Amino acid sequence: QTQVEESGGGEVQAGGSLTLSCSFSKLTGLDLPMGWWRQIQGKERELVSCSRQTGADPLYVDSAKGRFTLKRNDAENSLVLQMNSLRPGDTAMYYCAIGYFCSESEPYRPGIGSWGQGTQVTVSS
Repeated sequence: QTQVEESGGGEVQAGGSLTLSCSFSKLTGLDLPMGWWRQIQGKERELVSCSRQTGADPLYVDSAKGRFTLKRNDAENSLVLQMNSLRPGDTAMYYCAIGYFCSESEPYRPGIGSWGQGTQVTVSS
């Protein structure tokens, strides 16, 4: 199973930026979907942005459009989420995943795909 590790979380003030990085131990060569999810305390894990396959336009949920940018690099086993204009409502634990559905209509279900341990993002007002 692919090992997933996130980094780059932290605390910023509203309007600030953070870059989240995800590295994979190995990729199977199957061009799997990969993406970033987040879980706000007390709520369900939700999709932020994902890539269905190499070369495809990333998918962003409405709250991320225009503020977040997803960059996928299979050759370097990495997935980067650049987050700008951060808001207090973005405060959450952010998770990287590979092999999970890249679709807004698929809610999070445990046991599918490979997930990291998460990195905390805190945005203060």
